[in-house]
Amino acid sequence: MTTSLADHLRSLPDEALAALLQLRPDLVVPVPADVSALAIRAQSRVSVARALDGLDQFTLQILDAARLTRHPDEGTTATDAVLAMATTGPHPPAPTAVRAALGRLRALFLLYGPEHALHVVPAVDEVSPYPAGLGRPAAELDPRTAALCADPAKLRRTLLAAPPSARAILDRLAAGPPVGSVPPGALQAPPIGTQDAVLADPTNGGAPTGSPVRWLVDNRLLVAVSAGSSTASGTVELPREVGLLLRRDSGPLGPLRTSPPPVATAPREPKAVDSAGAGQTMEVVRHTEGLLEQLAAEPAPVLRSGGIGVRDLRRLARTAGLDEPTTALLLEVAYAAGLAGELEMPGSTTGRYGADQQVLPTGGYEVWRAASLAQRWEHLARAWLTMTRQVGLVGRRDDRDRPITALSAEAERAGAPATRRAVLGVLADLEPATAPTPEEVQALLDWRAPRRSRGREAAHREVLAEAAQLGVTGLGALTSYGRLLLGELTSADEPGGDPLGLHADAESGDPSSAARALDALLPAPVDHFLVQADLTVVVPGPPEPALAAELEATTEPESAGGASVHRVTTASVRRALDAGYTADDLHELFRRRSRTPVPQGLSYLVDDVARKHGGLRVGSAGAYLRSDDEALLTEVLADRRLEPLTLRRLAPTVLSTPYQVSRLLGALRDAGYAPVQEDGTGGTMLSRPRIRRAPARVAVTTRTLDPLAAPKLPMPRLLGVVEHIRRGDAAARAARRAPAVVRGGAAGLGGGPVPAHTHSEALAVLQQAVRDKALVWVGYVDAHGATASRLVKPVSIGAGYLRAEDERTEMLHTFALHRITAAVLAD
Repeated sequence: MTTSLADHLRSLPDEALAALLQLRPDLVVPVPADVSALAIRAQSRVSVARALDGLDQFTLQILDAARLTRHPDEGTTATDAVLAMATTGPHPPAPTAVRAALGRLRALFLLYGPEHALHVVPAVDEVSPYPAGLGRPAAELDPRTAALCADPAKLRRTLLAAPPSARAILDRLAAGPPVGSVPPGALQAPPIGTQDAVLADPTNGGAPTGSPVRWLVDNRLLVAVSAGSSTASGTVELPREVGLLLRRDSGPLGPLRTSPPPVATAPREPKAVDSAGAGQTMEVVRHTEGLLEQLAAEPAPVLRSGGIGVRDLRRLARTAGLDEPTTALLLEVAYAAGLAGELEMPGSTTGRYGADQQVLPTGGYEVWRAASLAQRWEHLARAWLTMTRQVGLVGRRDDRDRPITALSAEAERAGAPATRRAVLGVLADLEPATAPTPEEVQALLDWRAPRRSRGREAAHREVLAEAAQLGVTGLGALTSYGRLLLGELTSADEPGGDPLGLHADAESGDPSSAARALDALLPAPVDHFLVQADLTVVVPGPPEPALAAELEATTEPESAGGASVHRVTTASVRRALDAGYTADDLHELFRRRSRTPVPQGLSYLVDDVARKHGGLRVGSAGAYLRSDDEALLTEVLADRRLEPLTLRRLAPTVLSTPYQVSRLLGALRDAGYAPVQEDGTGGTMLSRPRIRRAPARVAVTTRTLDPLAAPKLPMPRLLGVVEHIRRGDAAARAARRAPAVVRGGAAGLGGGPVPAHTHSEALAVLQQAVRDKALVWVGYVDAHGATASRLVKPVSIGAGYLRAEDERTEMLHTFALHRITAAVLAD
């Protein structure tokens, strides 16, 4: 069979062979040495399984029809036979649809050969042993069952006599797969109708009960593949003939659907979908930023087994005001986007956190914060689409009954990007703003790629929920900017695309089309706010990065959303002064940014806090407290709230304490004072918060959507691969024409070292060929110890090397003389 396929591939033009490699890119990883190697790889189980995974339900059913109509002796089928079987049924498909499906199968070389003698690749039967969900023929299972099936009238009567419970089992197996397992003792239980004559026994659980499976086996409608026992389960199989009889109403292949199932949900208003999604994107960016700020303030330790603990995840969720699944999702996405990472913490080790690492923001977080809102969301969405993490597993238990934690290796799934692309691809192929139900999405996936979607229903629902949480979808439909983002990532995986992201808009500094579309939906960033009389600051839109930094330094946040509310407090003004602002700076900031008159109370607050600020000076004694106001120091010394500091007057203007500066500062501020810290020269030390960042990490947005898929090459490169395969095939044919003594080399001499006289004879032949400029067959041992042969025209011999021109490729090669095993003049 391999030779037949290889000959068929050799007869194809280069364009057709390149088309095969384009449809099945795994065939070129690595590049086959010749056409025979390509044919072997195209028939391998793994490659055939990959090809079948990408086929829709109708095409797979047509392939099953080709398998069922094969000649028992020759193993071939014909297009007419496939058409005859496919159009048998109450609702037959159009012949053109059947021929189109056959064309797809032949393009993938799952079928090959002329239309009257089509061959099915043998590995198809290995990957899918039951065509169309039908069992093996009765002749292969049991002679007595085959005798029953050979009598159609008797088989029909036996089937009509089956009890209802037995008929239900037959209908279930007829729908596929045709095999089923039975509980221990079921095949030993008495058949239905004879249980009263059987005494009670432990095998049947006490009182004897009839077994429908036993009735079916005794009447030859099922065949026991493994009988089982009272403690082990058995296996039964439905013969193909019985299955075809049970499918007489629906056809031998079952119901055939040439197009995807329709979606009953009416499309929504596109503007409403985009508005809902855009609102969610603002929340996603805000919550992600808040989560990373919490990590910066209190990093989460890494568990010994990897990931962060359940308690730390709950703490982050409680502080951010989110539920734990959403917190895990945003944390995983931020980590995949390179915004969070681990930082090595040398020193103290604990019993629980064996690895001295903490999770906190990376240096890329600062760059991300400076970007526009749309670009920040796009960075997160790209990371989600390409990360190999299944966040829905967080919180569940693994095979060892241990909880799966966020950022742990147990949540790694290489097929997660392909699952997201499949689910979102279903939404993208529908009419814009169509919001199908999860059941309709699953039905579409089952038709588009039944082999891939089988058993992944929970993962598909998780993708839909995560897409809604991240704002990729709105009101259940794919947003316009989400469609653009998915198209950009998908086009990068296409042949001739940009898999390495070398031509991305982000590289040139320009926002992508998805970011531009989202930016048009979001409210414009504002550079001002409204100060109210109660010292609240209302920001009527998303603030610009510079305004957001100023608000963070001077106010306390109260509420977030499309219009956020902040409040100026004594603590926030003190914090701004500690960070280096002066009273004049704060007055100018509020005057410049506010669109309403600055309330007099705000000016009084700033002046009052600034007047007190710095009135006390703190240094190290442990720590000292200095002030030019002796009365103020006397007040501090008499303050009962500060007695734990054990303050002592060193001079009329100096107090000291044995405790560190940080404790002294905190106690004074808690007591209502406004001290500042100074250095050894008396200069004021600004108390900007120390920013700790993890090492920079590369975001996963540079990956393709499916890391398991082979790279798709453009047609010019595929034609180059085909040329390489053709050259290898020609070299293999030329090697087969070489004389036996050259092909065998040392192996032909018993596998030992080359005798001296044989080597000297080869040198004599080569010297003669150099003089006569004649062609010669050279056998040699390559660097890997393998024997090879080549037809060359010797040019020169010297310095231990033979330089010769390859007759076929016209390239000059150099051979070490000690590696040459034989030389024979060509005829």
